Amino acid sequence: MASFQKIFGRKSLVHACAPGRVNLLGEHTDYNDGYVLPTAIPQRTVVEAGYSVDDYHHFYADKLDAYLTCTTEAEETAGFASYVVGCIKVLEHHGHRIAPVSIHVSSTVPIGSGLSSSAALEVAVLRALRELLGLEIDDVRIAQYAQQAEIEYAHVNCGIMDQMASSLADTAHMLFLDTRTLERRLLPLPEGTELIVIDSGVPRTLAGSAYNDRRAECEAAAELLEVKALRDVSNIAQVERLPAPLAQRARHVVSENNRVLEAVDGTIDAVHFGALMNASHASLRDDFMVSTEALDMLVDIMQSHKDVFGARLTGAGFGGACVALSKAGAGLKAAAAIRKSYNRSGQSGDILVPVKASTTKK
Repeated sequence: MASFQKIFGRKSLVHACAPGRVNLLGEHTDYNDGYVLPTAIPQRTVVEAGYSVDDYHHFYADKLDAYLTCTTEAEETAGFASYVVGCIKVLEHHGHRIAPVSIHVSSTVPIGSGLSSSAALEVAVLRALRELLGLEIDDVRIAQYAQQAEIEYAHVNCGIMDQMASSLADTAHMLFLDTRTLERRLLPLPEGTELIVIDSGVPRTLAGSAYNDRRAECEAAAELLEVKALRDVSNIAQVERLPAPLAQRARHVVSENNRVLEAVDGTIDAVHFGALMNASHASLRDDFMVSTEALDMLVDIMQSHKDVFGARLTGAGFGGACVALSKAGAGLKAAAAIRKSYNRSGQSGDILVPVKASTTKK
């Protein structure tokens, strides 16, 4: 790994970090003003920053071995730099003067696995700039600025969940978030449980275009139902009169919101929570149609393991990672067995959580 000093010839002045996230329930609900239930993962993005020695911004990403020099007047940037420049431009838009800076990015958050590598980058950059420049911006505003950067400069019309999770969540709790009001609270995992996250090894090649399609379908369904967003519908029967595929898309969102609310009422145990995860995957597969053969196979293997309560795909779908709720203390062994069974079919899954299991030989 090339350090900040090696790349820029001097020591950084500040550093900041932000985690990736895995969503336990509430998939494709955030852009429908709904409810989500993510948690942070141990993998993090670290950003070191200092002032530039010239009139240009300098950015380096060690995982990509990519270096870029630019000004914020540059009309278009690509790759990781679009997120970094976007964060700087958003701060400038909100009245903060940003002197030319040098930024070094390192990350253990997997790219393209549905674990919010982009949100972790944005939040870490904004945190580093907050410290470097002494900006009075709280963690909620950091998340909002990060979302704005992704929408306006990386051109991803995302909801607020990923950025709020990266900015506010931790690995010991679930973050219940109402994406309309931003009401939130941290909740413990069901008693006696831990998480397993396995990357399917399938890149999310269709996730971007399908995401935009699903969002448009949800907006069309809300318009036909004469509500601001599908969050305003709680009775599944209301969506059944919609034409296909809008009925199926709306049914997923409404039922998924109900699953999140059921999961956080404080009375359900691990078995019940696992059943909600299983139902969520079935809905994502059958009604929202964002699963794949490989994801279904991985989820089936997870769900059939004796120490797993429930499992589902996580993220936008069409590839990426799956998450399971397992018995506490059993996650490491269960994850290894699940990956072995999955990879036996010719796949290339990788264990991400528990972290120690990621070094296990395939």
